[in-house]
Amino acid sequence: MNSTNPKVDWYFNKAEKWQEEFKKLRMIILDRPLTEELKWGVPCYMFEKSNVVLIHGFKEYCAILFIKGALLQDAEGILIQQTENVQAGRQIRFTNLKEIVEMESILKAYLDEAIEVEKAGLKVDFKKATEFTVPEEFISRLEQVPGLQDAFDALTPGRQRAYILHFSAPKQSKTREARVEKWLPQILNGKGLDDR
Repeated sequence: MNSTNPKVDWYFNKAEKWQEEFKKLRMIILDRPLTEELKWGVPCYMFEKSNVVLIHGFKEYCAILFIKGALLQDAEGILIQQTENVQAGRQIRFTNLKEIVEMESILKAYLDEAIEVEKAGLKVDFKKATEFTVPEEFISRLEQVPGLQDAFDALTPGRQRAYILHFSAPKQSKTREARVEKWLPQILNGKGLDDR
């Protein structure tokens, strides 16, 4: 078994829920040739320099998230795509320790497959920003605001995709318009949603 990383202990120690589940998941994952790190504020397990799987805790469940889960065979049909816009990651969710214990051998097989994906250098084929439906509210502003189209085109594909998904999310046109207006200055300044 690989060693635990003291930097990650705080995540498990601070958890108000899922203590036993986290302990078991950690043990199962570290039984594989993975290194434990803390990334994005959660335990991340790496093969060489590649992120393979995360441990997450939510109100209703705890989960492991395979970074390139879309590339796994999912022989057991247990991988969950969190939302329709998540392209690569896939979760396996648990609501109690018993579920984890019963699935231990399956989890190890999925971890082994995820490691093989990294060894093979496989990549997820992400959709391009142009393949997403751009909301009308944004299209009209691209046509009306001088320089906006050029500024948007200059953004990285990931930043473009993030904006399109953010603008498309609300059901009401009024809310979509408000989002577009709010973020126009950021786009014109060449920045993504998360850039400061």
